[in-house]
Amino acid sequence: MVREANVKRAASEKRLKEAQGKIDVLQAEVTALKTLVLTSTPSSPNRQLHPQLQSPSTRGAYKHHSRNKSMSGTIPSLAGRAEPSSVSIQPVSKEEREMDSVLYAEFLLWKENPSLERSSAFLSRVYSEDVGPCLSFTRSELSQRVQSAVESNSLTIEPVAVSAPPVVKASATECGGPKKCALSGMSRLCRHRIKLGDKGSYHFISPSSRARIAAVCNFFTYIRYIQQGLVRHDGKGTQRTFVHVWPAFVSPSALLVSSRSAEQMFWEVMRLRREMTTARLGFYVADQG
Repeated sequence: MVREANVKRAASEKRLKEAQGKIDVLQAEVTALKTLVLTSTPSSPNRQLHPQLQSPSTRGAYKHHSRNKSMSGTIPSLAGRAEPSSVSIQPVSKEEREMDSVLYAEFLLWKENPSLERSSAFLSRVYSEDVGPCLSFTRSELSQRVQSAVESNSLTIEPVAVSAPPVVKASATECGGPKKCALSGMSRLCRHRIKLGDKGSYHFISPSSRARIAAVCNFFTYIRYIQQGLVRHDGKGTQRTFVHVWPAFVSPSALLVSSRSAEQMFWEVMRLRREMTTARLGFYVADQG
């Protein structure tokens, strides 16, 4: 009885040691697999997880590891799916536009008899929605004078040297200073100055104020070209603007604008209106010079 019990005990201890050895082997394999997974990336794959990357001589050494075969089919797929998430593809956006029938009708009605008078529905809307707000500054009296000078095409904008004292002409005096805008009253570095008329005073203006005035001037310049017949379109539908003074023997009536080009002229007017709105909100492109 005692001998039989000792034999069973010895056999049990042997099986226990074998089981513990297998557990140690499995734990070692799990640790090794974790290490392989953590050290394998799409840019630097681990060759033990990717047998196809190994040389023929070393590939056979890992054939007896059946777990590596199954992991080699799953781990790369997970890594492959993680790669696109790190690089987000932004969709390409394209600006679209849709014509407003009311605005277009007002423009066509004005174009039949173009005038700079505010009596037309077209210019009345532009004045109330764009020109007036864009030229509305803190110094209201000077703002009104600026608007009158823009309408009469008698406003002059010229750059000034910031490093050196500004040169004053004998026929004009300067208001404000190179570091204070005469229109907004804000302390800003003024790189330009304006003069209202031939004998007016010079006023230093900030870059934002200059952008607002320039946007309104661009609009009035374009509608003056339309009024004078200096804007037309060639046969390909490409807009051409003639900025030179025409000789006396060339009549502006000879530069008739066809009805099919009215839509292109309308969108140019809308672009200029958008520039006034953008400048009024404080956005402008700084001079690189």
